[in-house]
Amino acid sequence: MYQYNDTDQTLINERVAQFKNQTERFLKGEIAEDHYRSLRLMNGIYIQTHAPMLRIAVPYGLLSSVQLRKLAHIARTYDKGYCHVTTRQNIQFNWPELAQTPDILAELATVQMHAIQTSGNCMRNTTSDPLAGVCIDEIADPRAYCEIIRQWTSFHPEFAYLPRKFKIAVTGATHDRAATKFHDIGLHLVKNHSGECGFIVYVGGGLGRTPVIGQVIKPFLEPKHLLSYLEAILRIYNLFGRRDNKYKARIKILVREEGLENFTQLVEAEWATIKDGTELSQDRINAIQAHFKPPAYETLSSQNNGYSDQLQNDVAFAKWVKYNTADHKVSGYRAVYLSLKAPEVPPGDLTDGQLDAIADLAEAYSFGEVRTTHRQNLIFADIKLTDLFTVWQKLTALNLATPNIGTATDIICCPGLDFCSLANAGSIGITKEINAALDDMDYVHDLGDIKINFSGCMNGCAHQSVGNIGILGVDKKGVEWYQLTLGGSSENDAAIGERLGPAIAKQEITAAILDILDVYVKERLNSDEHFLTTVKRIGLDPFVEQVYATH
Repeated sequence: MYQYNDTDQTLINERVAQFKNQTERFLKGEIAEDHYRSLRLMNGIYIQTHAPMLRIAVPYGLLSSVQLRKLAHIARTYDKGYCHVTTRQNIQFNWPELAQTPDILAELATVQMHAIQTSGNCMRNTTSDPLAGVCIDEIADPRAYCEIIRQWTSFHPEFAYLPRKFKIAVTGATHDRAATKFHDIGLHLVKNHSGECGFIVYVGGGLGRTPVIGQVIKPFLEPKHLLSYLEAILRIYNLFGRRDNKYKARIKILVREEGLENFTQLVEAEWATIKDGTELSQDRINAIQAHFKPPAYETLSSQNNGYSDQLQNDVAFAKWVKYNTADHKVSGYRAVYLSLKAPEVPPGDLTDGQLDAIADLAEAYSFGEVRTTHRQNLIFADIKLTDLFTVWQKLTALNLATPNIGTATDIICCPGLDFCSLANAGSIGITKEINAALDDMDYVHDLGDIKINFSGCMNGCAHQSVGNIGILGVDKKGVEWYQLTLGGSSENDAAIGERLGPAIAKQEITAAILDILDVYVKERLNSDEHFLTTVKRIGLDPFVEQVYATH
């Protein structure tokens, strides 16, 4: 993984000292609240229902064991013993004291972490495929380009006060696991007819109140032009993005109002003025790629008799391997998902003890690294087949081995009313209800790959618009209700879910989800027909009839 140089460390240290001074002055009454608000947001601090929330950047989802242990220490020392993994691969703490946040940032700086630009109207954390570098469908490893973008976006003076927040995602695989078409800019690494690597550039995607699928603005962009083209897009957005209405300030609205053709012309004209003098050199790309060289893999056989025997003799282990591991490009290894979706646990939460134990396991079995995913789970990218059984046993003891990755109980869930001051309805409690109702893992596995996304308000932090089943909390005169959508996807077949019908009362929402799943089981052609395929084939009417017949 990338290691800070002296310049990186100096920047972070100076920002910590600056914010410590700002916070002390604010607490003494020397800085007005309105002015301090922008300063704390620049450092990842929101004021939530019960306490400040601190969002920590995890660039492209990559963490070292040293960083995990620091997060565990922060959870114990400054919070209530746990942290939360977000859909942007970041880490959040929900209970720090405002006066102590500069101390937390100082501790983070000692392990090359920070909270800069995790909030506010700026360029946010760049996200990527959590299987980058190891997946079998990879065209090229995107992480070096993510790091180049990270360095370019950090403290960029021209784009510190954009009309609204701005998000970039990069993938290098044929299967989009990074939801790139729902970002302000999405980058797909591809190869042209000559075998040269470059990017398909998508622009104007986004979720929240107005979900929009990004459109192709550049079919093939050479890597040397990456930063100059991104800069051209940001300049046009900065110039013409709406600042009169925060709900219409995102680039997706600008692209829609201008039209893709006119927006592209504006970008291309701007790009023509800067591209020749700002090329990204191959030496620079090579230097960053050197930080992401493959680890010291052993020469192993993919056919291991001991592993095969374990699969045959232990049904529970075999199920875990099927659902919680993924193929690896190196023979004799697999990628392992750590499920943060045990039925009784708020989705995405990790305790301090789990963080310490994960750090130990990472060092013992996966080259000292772990990745966060945008579905609020973790990944060990490099586990030997010969170690899988032991790792499974240890994860089981940690309550991190629920075999449900990609299933109906692998629910993306925002904090909702339990923590968030913006939420209209609760989400964690309903998620627990759904999990409790789906307590038969054989049934869950029979349902197959179904993605349920649950947001407590229109801001859509849990991406409900692109859930195969989306749940959105709404407020009706102080009472919690929930809207349902079907057919969304954030993957290659990007789609925005269609609204099923009127909102459903809180006490009936779990039964409504079970009705939807029941219709799917009855209507699918066979057990291999995916939920989305069934929805597209039969339409919404059969689901509407069953759900609203009783709710």
